[in-house]
This record gives sequence, structure tokens and C-alpha cells, in this order.
Amino acid sequence: MLQKFGFTQYESQVYEAIFAQDEPLDATSIVNYSNVPKAKIYEVLNRLIDKGTVLTTMDGKKKLYMAVDLQSIIHKIKADFEKDIEELKSYKIKRTFTDEHIWTLKDESSIGSNIEQLIEEADSSILFLAWNERMEKYRELLEQKEKQGVYVEVLAVGGMETSLNRIYSLIPLLDAPEPSQLLIVDHAYLLFAGVEHDSWRAIKTMSKPIVKAMTDYFYHDVALTQITKKYGDQLLQDAEIERLLTRLIY
Repeated sequence: MLQKFGFTQYESQVYEAIFAQDEPLDATSIVNYSNVPKAKIYEVLNRLIDKGTVLTTMDGKKKLYMAVDLQSIIHKIKADFEKDIEELKSYKIKRTFTDEHIWTLKDESSIGSNIEQLIEEADSSILFLAWNERMEKYRELLEQKEKQGVYVEVLAVGGMETSLNRIYSLIPLLDAPEPSQLLIVDHAYLLFAGVEHDSWRAIKTMSKPIVKAMTDYFYHDVALTQITKKYGDQLLQDAEIERLLTRLIY
């Protein structure tokens, strides 16, 4: 079991051999109980001491070893794991190249994780279009990024309560519009997701032409949102304009 948490086979054997005894053991006894080669025993013991799983003391000229209680090791493993997770969350790897490929994602949870990661790693700007129930999942993170100085601009279809300074709320003209999500980060990273055959699908890319085109798409929707919000009653009196508006995503 210890090997699942980063212990080597020899370390596991030595720990179990010491832990199973009611009294401290010297190196020779540990070799006999653990079946670890004598030539390796001190190296393994020193690693266990460094990990804080084995205690040592001197009894005259003889060095004795005692195992730390297993529950204490469990607490240590858990604490170390949680610390490593927090460090991993804060670690950033910045691309030093431009990836022009278009990558596809098919799993809804994977799409959500990618959106969250892109938002977390944003340095300068975030443009985000999504239906409100989807955007709500990232609302606190978006607000946090804005407080950190990142330019955040969102278009929430259906509206959303938030402290964000630049938010546009669109009330759809259609009863059941097709959901989608568009995220553009630092004018360099793009993720666009939609529903296909009742399943979420997405593309992710750094392709400059696509990022630019979808940035225009975002501001196209922002502009139409503001226009219909201000002049909607007048526009919808025109049958041709109404037909064109209802052909858009909303």
C-alpha cells in the first residue's frame, strides 16, 4: 500500500519490518526481518528517516530504529498531498510557441475544466460569452480575475447578477436557443463549445485568424445585444428585421 504513495518496495519492506516489532531494531535485525539486501539497508533507512517515517536513536554504540505510527504517516501523506495540489494549482507554464492546430474536446466535464484553466491563467484579458447557468459556474473566478487587474468582458445570455464592471445581458428572442460557450483569453487562446446531438463538443486553438474572427463574433453579439436592448421595440415592428434577428443565436 505504501508504494501507492511514493514509497519504494525496499522502503515499504523496511517500514513494515520495523513497525511489526514491539521494540526498536538495529540494522542487522532489520535486514533479517525485511529481506532487504544488507548493502542497501542504510541507504533505505536514511531515506525513511528523511521522510519522517522512521525514528533513530543511539543505544551505546549501536544505532536503533523505530517506526512512526501508521496513522501519523497517513496524516503526513495527506498533508503533503494537499500542499502539492495547492502548489500545482498556482504553477503556470507559459507556451513559448504558437500552436496553430485546432483541438477538439468531447467531454462536458473536460470542456468545463479547460474553461476554468484558461480563465485562471489569463494575464491580460478575458472575453466570455455563455448562457447564464454555465457562466455562473465561473462567476466568482471571473470577479477575482478582474480584481487582479485582468480586463474581463462577458455576455451572459439570460442575464446574471455579478460585480463585474463590463457585463452585457441578453434576453433571447427564441424560447429554446441553442446553448454555446465562447472564451477568448489574452487575445491568444480560444475555446468555443456547443451542443451537438445532445452532447457538448468544443474546439480549442491558438490560431490567430480564428481567434481574431471569433473576437469579432463576440463583439458582433455584444453590439446586437445593446442595439436590440435599446431599439428592440422599434426593430421588431419590421418583419424583415425580426426575421433576421431570430436567425441569430438568440
